[in-house]
Amino acid sequence: MAKKPKTAVDNRHYDVVLAPHITEKATLLSEHNAVVFKVANDATKPEIKAAVEALWGVTVTGVNTMVTKGKSKRWKGEAYKRSDSKKAVVTLAAGQSIDITEGVR
Repeated sequence: MAKKPKTAVDNRHYDVVLAPHITEKATLLSEHNAVVFKVANDATKPEIKAAVEALWGVTVTGVNTMVTKGKSKRWKGEAYKRSDSKKAVVTLAAGQSIDITEGVR
């Protein structure tokens, strides 16, 4: 079996993965080889997979996404709406991990 060609980092990869999502629940997921990222609202699962594999050099086995709709709020009597946000739970292959504290290599 031939080796996979190393994917080049494209500028779009930096636009897809915005930031790690660090919460207590996301920390518990790291025990199961999963990392949670905030991603662009228009990002698709194949784009997220390609971006994580290119930026961190790991093998991704699955991507689950969720969209959080922005809440309607009021401030000083004026109504406004928070922005929608999208998160991705990226599952990595066994034995691989991403240290989100060190940033992108």
